[in-house]
Amino acid sequence: MDVAAMLGRRIWGAGSGAVAPDGQFNLLRWFSLVSLVIIGTVAIGIGTVSTRFLVSESLERDAMLSAQFIQTLALGEMRHHGLEGMEMGDVLVPHHYGMLTHSTAQSRERARSEFLDHLSHVPDSLLATIFSPDRTVIWSTNPDLVGQRIEDDDALDEAFQSGGRISAEYQDVEEGRVKQKFLRPPKMFFIENYIPLTDADGEVKAMVEIYKEPVDLIDRVNRGYRMIWLATAIGGLLMYFGLYWIVRRASLLLAAQQAQLVANSTYVGLGEMSSAVAHSLRNPLASIRSSAELAQEMDGPQVRKCVDDIITQVDRMSAWVRDLLLCLRPLQGDSEQVDPMEVVHTTLGNFDHQLSKSAIEVEFSDIATPRVVSHQLLLAQVLNSVVANAIEAMPNGGRLSVTATPDTSGEWLHLTIKDTGKGMSRQQEMMAFKSFYTTKQGGLGIGLIMVKQIMERFGGKASLTSRENEGTSVCLSFKVAEHAA
Repeated sequence: MDVAAMLGRRIWGAGSGAVAPDGQFNLLRWFSLVSLVIIGTVAIGIGTVSTRFLVSESLERDAMLSAQFIQTLALGEMRHHGLEGMEMGDVLVPHHYGMLTHSTAQSRERARSEFLDHLSHVPDSLLATIFSPDRTVIWSTNPDLVGQRIEDDDALDEAFQSGGRISAEYQDVEEGRVKQKFLRPPKMFFIENYIPLTDADGEVKAMVEIYKEPVDLIDRVNRGYRMIWLATAIGGLLMYFGLYWIVRRASLLLAAQQAQLVANSTYVGLGEMSSAVAHSLRNPLASIRSSAELAQEMDGPQVRKCVDDIITQVDRMSAWVRDLLLCLRPLQGDSEQVDPMEVVHTTLGNFDHQLSKSAIEVEFSDIATPRVVSHQLLLAQVLNSVVANAIEAMPNGGRLSVTATPDTSGEWLHLTIKDTGKGMSRQQEMMAFKSFYTTKQGGLGIGLIMVKQIMERFGGKASLTSRENEGTSVCLSFKVAEHAA
């Protein structure tokens, strides 16, 4: 285990520009911070622009409707009283009265009176005022304003100079402003509308100024505010978490690929080293065994015992070398459709003598299962390793159960091999699939790592659960062949 870790660190640091894991750029952390700032800024900007657009459009729409109402009302009054050809602006401004017949004068006065009466009852109105071209108040719902001349009012001057264009402003009450002497104070904000009354040549004869507190419009704007900001917040959060999920998946995938790259580099270096050691040991081991076999034919019990020990140790060393080379060489064999129950049956048959000798009871139901993606010989190697470990865990007998369970989707087949042996501690369970980790005396610790490599080679998975004094359960998950195709 120490050799593998040392070799892995050496290979990791050998590349040009290699960085230790603690000093690596944390993609997920920086993305979460930067994307949160960018998406938050964009969302706030969109929300601000949208709400301003909502208010602007609402005010313009309200001003246009108010102007249409006032201008239509003025035109209707003129027609109603038989004053076609005249303009309401001339009727409203007193000094425009000329030499008229008594009947025409009365009609003009009635038209003016009725128009002003309608104007004073405009819904949601706080104050209605009519200005002459010289900025003098000729009529107002607040009588105290009548006759006053308004000086230095940029908004009023701009309205007269606009040539008949309707204007609207979103305002708050300004202290000391003469025009804003309302009959009742506004509850929130108000809208100031300038509605020109022009003659046939487009010249402004009078300017109607209406301060309105449109309660319905305010409610609609507030609902629009809430909907815009809610939609912006939800959209921003969905975008953030969607991108975060994608980058997180990418980050995990990159981390896994990086870890796999380091592991592959480690195994390549370890394989080269082990191959050199193995080839160097083979010939001496062969000579030792040959000499021991010759000495075995000599007389004397002590000689024979020593020779037997030499042969036993040589056989053990040979087995180590064989297993080490088998573990480190690349897996050979293309995937094929395999009947797992057939391989399980063959494997248990091969261990029949050892199972009987160890007084181990086997529970195995040879049921029909779908064919899986694997390799016949490599699957046999996997099962041989798992069953051998189970037998070694039950030296005093026990029960070995083998069950096959398809999952509900039908895409996977789970083969569980469970023993009632001594089990493992939590730490041993976590280290079970680590290279060269073993709890057996004289073992190399490569059996389960081979199982894991072979299963993953064909798209499967291997997992292990264990409890001390209760036993160990190994689960082999295979892809069902018909779904994999």
